Amino acid sequence: MLLALSTWSEIETFLKTSKTVVVPIGSNEQHGPTGLLGTDWLCPEIISHEAQKLSDTVLVAPTFNIGMAQHHLAFPGTIFLRPSTFIAAIGDWVRSLGAHGFERIYFLNGHGGNVASIEAAFSEIYADYSFRGTRAPFALKLKNWWDLAGVNALANRQFPVGHGSHATPSEIAVTQWAYPQSIKTAAYEPQIAPTGPIREALDFRARYADGRMGSDPAQATPEKGGELVAMAAQSLIEDLAAFAAETAPA
Repeated sequence: MLLALSTWSEIETFLKTSKTVVVPIGSNEQHGPTGLLGTDWLCPEIISHEAQKLSDTVLVAPTFNIGMAQHHLAFPGTIFLRPSTFIAAIGDWVRSLGAHGFERIYFLNGHGGNVASIEAAFSEIYADYSFRGTRAPFALKLKNWWDLAGVNALANRQFPVGHGSHATPSEIAVTQWAYPQSIKTAAYEPQIAPTGPIREALDFRARYADGRMGSDPAQATPEKGGELVAMAAQSLIEDLAAFAAETAPA
């Protein structure tokens, strides 16, 4: 079930049987010469949308598609939020969903650069309740899509060499599976990109001229992407069920 394609009354009915919602979250940033700018928000959206097709217990919120990408700003098309803006926005999303009665809010993330700020946002939200001496009416969870059970192991088997850490063949394969009409090709050298530190935007562009980090995305195929999506969607369903089943101590 997709929240954006539902009416308020349908969500009210859903809440009578489930109080869990998944929020795909990512970033809109360059992904090398062949990766779509939306890769980091498309991957969690694709996976969560596939999961809701397989299970009527999965409700997917609209995708939070702008994240922590300042180091990619020297590449056209990148859009980012400051940490303070990002943290505040997550807080408002959570408080909105919590106000309606959602008790398990699960963020499925597609961008490693978001992790620290999402966790900081969770800490800010929980701090409000700790200072008041009351329990939060909801629990929050963050999971990177590649950390879902079995996914990283599958990606390592598919791409034993040249997977890298940015513009990876696994994430590009996922988007190729979902959007075959948007597959891009390009010549690039070296075959496997260099790797190193991440700092500010001009430093990043100087170190990684075409945007890749340690990767050879030409290995991506829609077929491999489909395998990753199938694995991730099933693992997400199971992880959401376990999250929903958690009970708070007395």
